[in-house]
Amino acid sequence: MLPGLSDDLLAEKLIDLALKRGAEAAEVLQSRSRSRPVFFEANRLKQLESSAALGTALRLWVNGRPGLAVAYGNVDPEAIIDKALAISDLNDPETIELVEGGRHRYPDMGQEVPVEQLIEWGEGMIDRIRSAYPEVICGVDLECDVETTRILNTKGLDCRYSDATLSSYLSADWVRGDDFLSVSDGQTQRDSLDGEALSDQVLQRLAWAERAATINSGRMPVIFTAKAADMVWDTLQSALSGKRVLERSSPWSNALGEQMTSSRITLRQDPEAGPFSCPFDDEGTPTQRLVFIENGVVNLFYCDRTVGRSLGAESTGNGFRPGLGSYPTPSLYNTLVQPGAKSLDELIASVENGVLVDQILGGGAGISGDFSVNIDLGYRIHRGQLVGRVKDTMVAGNIYTALKDRVELGSDGDWNGSCYTPSVLLDGLSITSG
Repeated sequence: MLPGLSDDLLAEKLIDLALKRGAEAAEVLQSRSRSRPVFFEANRLKQLESSAALGTALRLWVNGRPGLAVAYGNVDPEAIIDKALAISDLNDPETIELVEGGRHRYPDMGQEVPVEQLIEWGEGMIDRIRSAYPEVICGVDLECDVETTRILNTKGLDCRYSDATLSSYLSADWVRGDDFLSVSDGQTQRDSLDGEALSDQVLQRLAWAERAATINSGRMPVIFTAKAADMVWDTLQSALSGKRVLERSSPWSNALGEQMTSSRITLRQDPEAGPFSCPFDDEGTPTQRLVFIENGVVNLFYCDRTVGRSLGAESTGNGFRPGLGSYPTPSLYNTLVQPGAKSLDELIASVENGVLVDQILGGGAGISGDFSVNIDLGYRIHRGQLVGRVKDTMVAGNIYTALKDRVELGSDGDWNGSCYTPSVLLDGLSITSG
């Protein structure tokens, strides 16, 4: 960084230099993060860390040609400008998409907690697991992360917000002779973590796995727990992308206003829900509460500014970057699936013969909807009861087809990353057991 230039002035300096060097428009996106992770391994505290990072992305246009450059930490503004201008020379002209606006500082969300509290939570979770299963080996990762995002452009927009989140990941490895079992779960919250709830979830899975069970291959009902159900919703999120609609790669490209899933399914977005917040996207467009699927009917596709214009609509506030070095693209934020009325126990009780899936190995279905995955942790359901853990078993099917048939949603909604989902029962999936 140039002598005397603070981090807070870097964005303004880049905008000024870009205009002086011939750009007709420019935008700066900055992300400043501060993290304090705590690691437990083999039941013991292993490592404490503390890190801070500043990333700056400059996007500019010269004669309509876009250029994007990224730098981290202390940087020379002239070097970023030179790189962005060089990349601009290689690109074709495009419509300049910038948000107009003024200065706005959104309220900070979440509170930081001291490292001592993270350690206490970690020790409590391990003690809770090992008091019930002394032979189990536990690992815990805990983190307090604070991220500040700022976007500034040549149309007067200057907005920022800070978000503090707490996350924990608990694993329990259980070796019994030749049998190896690994159970894990995670939690992301604001202000405080519920270590008892997280450890209770792991304890429940360990108890279910105490016995082994076999199951015959065939078509049968399958329940995905809230932890495993994101595989189902990932496919729908891809199908709702305005970019895929524009490319005609989504099977729902002509589905607006049509009943495409069971009427039990409502999928929406709420930027203020849960442990994450996001008042604006990576283009500076305000985010908003939206309903994409209502009672099985497709209501809306999500778009960034470029895709929205191409579809004859507007941005839905979903222009996000996969990384600072990427251009904005349509992405969802804080997706919520409306829970049903039945508890997980009631869903299990409704199944005569089937499988409960809690952890899977391998990728999901993708945009085609077809999937075939190994069950990493699953249990046989027989006459409405879990009778033991199944091994060497696969589940396969098509997401779109399954969501049109018998679908039941649990009342046990929980955050799985940035997706809030209950458990879900799908009928007629194919089970292959070795």
